[in-house]
Amino acid sequence: MKTQAFPDKQSGITLLMGMIMLVLITLMVTSAFMLSNTNLRAVGNMQAKDEAIAAANLAIEQVLSSPFTVSPVAETVEVDINNDGTPDYTVSIAKPECIAVSVDTQGAKSSVALAGMTISSWNSVWDIVAEVNDNKTGAKTAVNAGVRVLLTETQKNAVCS
Repeated sequence: MKTQAFPDKQSGITLLMGMIMLVLITLMVTSAFMLSNTNLRAVGNMQAKDEAIAAANLAIEQVLSSPFTVSPVAETVEVDINNDGTPDYTVSIAKPECIAVSVDTQGAKSSVALAGMTISSWNSVWDIVAEVNDNKTGAKTAVNAGVRVLLTETQKNAVCS
């Protein structure tokens, strides 16, 4: 009598299960790739936005360090964020606008009297709007900044109405 170790007919279930597992693994790898690609784009967009805001803040600081209250004008600032010698962002700063003015009460208490005249200070609040244009992608963003500047009465009368 002869015994067979393997049956004559095989059903092929191992091949079918192997193919199903291969398809499932392929789907998981494809979805992981797509998800990581989407996340990479989102992170890239966030970085570009943060760089644009940094460029706007740099330009606003440049305006604030100048005597902008003497004669407020609109200006354009080229910003090279990565220091490669090529401007990465163009920042257009609108004419700074004096939006509020009030007497500086602390300064009034310590005002110096010269020949019977008091020198008073005025708190002025300025709105500075910077629009940033990414020279590489063309993306745009805007940044508003408010700043308080102490002015003399002559300066206040000249630039704040």
